[in-house]
Amino acid sequence: MLPVCRLDELPAGESVRLDTTPPIAVFNADGELYAVDDTCSHQDASLSDGWLEGCLIECPLHAATFDLRTGEPTCLPARRPVRTYRVSVVDGMVHVHVTGSPSAPAETGASTGEGSAA
Repeated sequence: MLPVCRLDELPAGESVRLDTTPPIAVFNADGELYAVDDTCSHQDASLSDGWLEGCLIECPLHAATFDLRTGEPTCLPARRPVRTYRVSVVDGMVHVHVTGSPSAPAETGASTGEGSAA
């Protein structure tokens, strides 16, 4: 698990970029936490710099959108999904699970039984 930030440091509608290889973006979409590869699958653009609306993130370069729950593109020009990662909150700290194979959708409160992060 990679620590990201304290839950109260990631308000709804915001994101955090982790400088990992590959970079990962963690989003708070209306109280639900999601993590995806931060690089758009269409061209090299940071999704954490994009526009978040509900569970969709819009790439700032060519306006491709991705569903944060699945990583699937929802419109062109992107055709390939981005990888998703499981997210948990442990003692108020947000963590991304990067070991093993990536998973979709990301989960919140998995390690503490807290339920929704909101």
